[in-house]
Amino acid sequence: MSAKISGFRQYSVLPGFGPAMGFTLTYLSAIVLVPLAALFLRAAGLDWTAFWGTVSSPRVLASLRLSFGASLAAALVNALFGFLVAWVLVRYPFPGRKFVDALVDLPFALPTAVAGIALTAIYAPNGWIGRLLDPYGIKVAFTPTGIFVALVFIGLPFVVRTVQPILEDLDAELEEAAASLGASRWITFWRVLLPALWPALLTGFALAFARGIGEYGSVIFIAGNMPMKSEIVPLLIITKLEQYDYAGAASIAVLMLVLAFTLMLVINILQARLQGRHLGK
Repeated sequence: MSAKISGFRQYSVLPGFGPAMGFTLTYLSAIVLVPLAALFLRAAGLDWTAFWGTVSSPRVLASLRLSFGASLAAALVNALFGFLVAWVLVRYPFPGRKFVDALVDLPFALPTAVAGIALTAIYAPNGWIGRLLDPYGIKVAFTPTGIFVALVFIGLPFVVRTVQPILEDLDAELEEAAASLGASRWITFWRVLLPALWPALLTGFALAFARGIGEYGSVIFIAGNMPMKSEIVPLLIITKLEQYDYAGAASIAVLMLVLAFTLMLVINILQARLQGRHLGK
């Protein structure tokens, strides 16, 4: 039996750990590590004083607050409403459900520039929705609110498509067992369903948040791009490049990369703990 197993391992068409790990490290180095290393080397052209002066300027700090704040707010909204959309698509049969399910993927397929132009046309003061809000003094297009709307639009599918498969795999007998033991619908949801959904919900939130931080195409059309008011970090980096300030652009990109990586690492650690706690139960 052991000879058969060793022979299978020796002549298997599937690669072993060594070749697979070597290919993985080579691929990641070429696609991820080398470009990031080049970015850090470019930023290293500035000394610490010049680097800190660049990344701590009021304009950069305002852009960071806007990018991370709008992305966080949009991801939180998508976590709530994306969960509701996934719940309806999984739990309730209704006419046109397949159409609505396909509609969720529209932000994935739609070019970001097209999404930005469409949102701007709708929420501009003379747009379909903008003209209804304008009499009340509510402005969406060309304001930070427009950035939030654009990030909600492009981030919703990440939450829906992450939570939806977990909802589909949940055994209905768990809810029936909880109901037979006298648990209310709220207790069943809070104590039985939500613990199983937390890791997927947190993953969708993290994906939507990460997408929002780096989003450019759908935002620049609706943001207004006013320095200190509605200027996102990716646009500021582009502005630096257009001014041939490559070291400054690299410095801002490095800072944004470090901040985004730190936040994503914290979210992944929290997700792993929640998943381990759920499996432990």
